[in-house]
Amino acid sequence: MARVKKGVNAHKRHKKILKQAKGFYGRRKNTFRAANPAVMRSLRSAYAGRKNKKREYRRLWIARINAASRANGLSYSKLMNGLKKAGIEINRKMLSEMAIFDAAGFAELCETAKKFN
Repeated sequence: MARVKKGVNAHKRHKKILKQAKGFYGRRKNTFRAANPAVMRSLRSAYAGRKNKKREYRRLWIARINAASRANGLSYSKLMNGLKKAGIEINRKMLSEMAIFDAAGFAELCETAKKFN
């Protein structure tokens, strides 16, 4: 039985990792042994970063909504509670956009929320 040589597969695997390591600093970009752990770590960080991005955006939207609602005489929690009681289902991203670009519309929402508090 003929022996199995793994050179072609190993070369493919190494090339794949080195392609992902493009732009890394020093040996990590052109040596498989240095690039492999760096790429694995960067993939882990990228996965975590995608989750963190969602958290950060939500925090930003809430901060913007809070600032705008306080300018209209409400706290963030009172605004959200009032909107929920009024049956207005609007997500935080859209509320934040309204606070920035449509101040009059946001003020109306604040007035509605005040009635239900």
